[in-house]
Amino acid sequence: MNFQHRRRQGEPEINLIPLIDVVLVILIFLMLTTTFSKVSNLEINLPTAETVASDGAPDEITVAITAAGDVIVNGNLVGSQAVVDLAAAIGRAVPAGNADPVVVINADAKAAHQSVIDVMQAAQRAGLSHITFAIQAPAD
Repeated sequence: MNFQHRRRQGEPEINLIPLIDVVLVILIFLMLTTTFSKVSNLEINLPTAETVASDGAPDEITVAITAAGDVIVNGNLVGSQAVVDLAAAIGRAVPAGNADPVVVINADAKAAHQSVIDVMQAAQRAGLSHITFAIQAPAD
């Protein structure tokens, strides 16, 4: 008995074993080379506030710094740019009845950074801790 199966000439034979081998190699390569990164976000809970109409403006001390480095406290020119003299001028500008007013610094865009730092140090020496900066909104 002859159990050999005869095939017709020209009939293609599909061999899936090499295809499975190649797919498994690609799968292993992808598993080893893929990196998963966890993107972490910084979660910040910002404070909320309601705007309440106030009768008057809060007590504030306005300090202007010109491009030349001159310092003007509430409209009065300070003769010296030394931190001690600036602290004395800011201390004299503190309104009566308000121990900790807001110091608003209006610095010219071309003013030296050191002038702004000197005003901040002078406010600290005068015992004032609330400092803010005034900005100009860009023209559209």
